[in-house]
Amino acid sequence: MKSILTSLFILFCLYGFSQTSTPKPLRHFMQAGPSPANEIQYGNNPKAGHYVNVGDARIYYEIYGEGRPLVILHGGIFGSTYEMHQFIDSLSKQYRVIAISTRGHGRSELGNEPITYEQKANDVWAVIHAVTKDSVIVLGFSDGGYAGYKLAAMYPQCVRKLIAIGAAELYPGLRDFTFDAKQGVASDSVYWKQQFMLMPEPQRLQEMFTLLGNMYNHLTLNKDFFQAIQCPVLVMAGDRDQGNPPQRIVTTAQMIPHSETAIIPHCTHPVFLENFPAVWACVVPFLKQ
Repeated sequence: MKSILTSLFILFCLYGFSQTSTPKPLRHFMQAGPSPANEIQYGNNPKAGHYVNVGDARIYYEIYGEGRPLVILHGGIFGSTYEMHQFIDSLSKQYRVIAISTRGHGRSELGNEPITYEQKANDVWAVIHAVTKDSVIVLGFSDGGYAGYKLAAMYPQCVRKLIAIGAAELYPGLRDFTFDAKQGVASDSVYWKQQFMLMPEPQRLQEMFTLLGNMYNHLTLNKDFFQAIQCPVLVMAGDRDQGNPPQRIVTTAQMIPHSETAIIPHCTHPVFLENFPAVWACVVPFLKQ
């Protein structure tokens, strides 16, 4: 009954949202103020957009800039390509940035299979393979960081370097990853209005929340997993990230053979949205090494 009521709520929102055009410019989840009117609409830019078919879903991505390929992976559940706009702006001046909307987010389809990080890594690899035959640098936030870890472990020849933000060790019982679509939409209706306009199947939002929650709640990422990652990795988080406290970030980095750690003070989970200059100051030397 709860899932039916949630679906009805989402459909009601969709009906209401369909009465007006998609508000521009885009915004990220829980954004405090308006976005600059002249910003590139990352995640909703047809001039830069492409799709790759991964079997049960079409995955959307955008390409910006020229140079060595660098993959950007946004956060999960409430994440979007647009939240990574400062990274894309900065990195596209020197790199060929491949910004991927992960399955179920933005213009990417959800597909019909249970969500796993093996699946996410395969999605990312399919996009990379469609764009370039070179190895890539990966920068991922939260869910995108975990997908980056998995990609580096599964396809070591594919990943030159990895920057993982807000992504530490996981095991069942560590946190409760139960997500409710109705509460999520109510928490930032303007953001979800935009996302519903982009999503090919917005009525499946609760299904996506449930699939991701089930994956997170049963996931184990421990020493055996992290030791399989052979590329250089920068593990980063805010010191007030409740889901990834500093000690857990440090412990995770110590499990990775070639790692560096960066803890940004006075910041929570979306650390780069709260203090991008400090995050960028850590990213630049890592990329230059």
